Amino acid sequence: MHALTRRDLGRWLGAGVAAVAVRPLLADAVPAAVRLSANENPYGPSPAALDAMRAACARAWRYPDEAAGQLIDDLSRLHGLPREWFLLGDGSSEILKLAASAYPGKLVVAEPTFEAIAAYAKARGSPVVTVPLDSAFAHDLVRMQGEGAALVYVCNPNNPTASVTPKARMSAFVQASRSPVLIDEAYHHYADGPDYESVLPLVKTRPGLIVTRTFSKIYGMAGVRLGYAVAQPAVIAKLAAQAAWDSVNVIALAAGRASVADAAWAEQGRRRNAATRAQVVAELGRRGFAVIPSQANFVMIDTRREVKPLIAALRQRGVEVGRLFPAMPKHLRVTLGRPEEMDRFLREFAALTA
Repeated sequence: MHALTRRDLGRWLGAGVAAVAVRPLLADAVPAAVRLSANENPYGPSPAALDAMRAACARAWRYPDEAAGQLIDDLSRLHGLPREWFLLGDGSSEILKLAASAYPGKLVVAEPTFEAIAAYAKARGSPVVTVPLDSAFAHDLVRMQGEGAALVYVCNPNNPTASVTPKARMSAFVQASRSPVLIDEAYHHYADGPDYESVLPLVKTRPGLIVTRTFSKIYGMAGVRLGYAVAQPAVIAKLAAQAAWDSVNVIALAAGRASVADAAWAEQGRRRNAATRAQVVAELGRRGFAVIPSQANFVMIDTRREVKPLIAALRQRGVEVGRLFPAMPKHLRVTLGRPEEMDRFLREFAALTA
């Protein structure tokens, strides 16, 4: 075995120092990739939430029961419902998994829509029926209602289309449905059009209704994982019976409480998103590209060409965009980033589609 000499050590350390010195030069030469692929909030959590997470690290040795109860109290006040009507999850995706387990049997979903709950249902052996969106990219609620489901899943605003199903149709569907219904309102805070309305107030009168919300979007906590369900107590108990104990950690809970208290940060995020969305849609329109009317923090662009090669070409140019959605092979989903990130996307998109 070769013994390590001081000369060897000096050579290795010198190479390491040189690499560190060159790294900033390379960073200047090659722009960092722009990530517009996962519908994340580019502004992140509020300063108050960041402070709360740092402080919560000192309580990492405690189980999260007390902190979870405090957040549920906050949500109870926010929505004006008893605390027994809430269930926290490790992101709203965990709530979707609990629902797939609590309601075994046929799951009815739109096509395309957020795929998580369908994947969970298939993994446990439940059949999944997909119903195409209508010509206006709204859920075809009449067809979905007629499928005799164990559970109907509606994402509104919908991912990946960013479209909404009109409020009158949503209300009538929820009121008339004979099947349990889960409405995923992950993008609720970004919806500002006159034809959108949350169905959360209907939980009071509809025993089979579940509404989910997330802290990943408007509150910028996608990497921390926190979401919740709102439903009548019997449904909450049914979901909770499927849940892992203490699945939400004290760091996320502290950030959640601070985020709920900081309504101004959420409102600022909504305004920023709306302004960027309007600018991007206008610029794409000026270049001849139609966009599905968006009520979310992303847009779905009709590229008029097979989108898979375009996704790859954008990645090669340092711009990461949404994946291919097989039901819409010529549409490109793009998250709304900061203005400078969207400028870069528009430049690269224009170069590739000229």
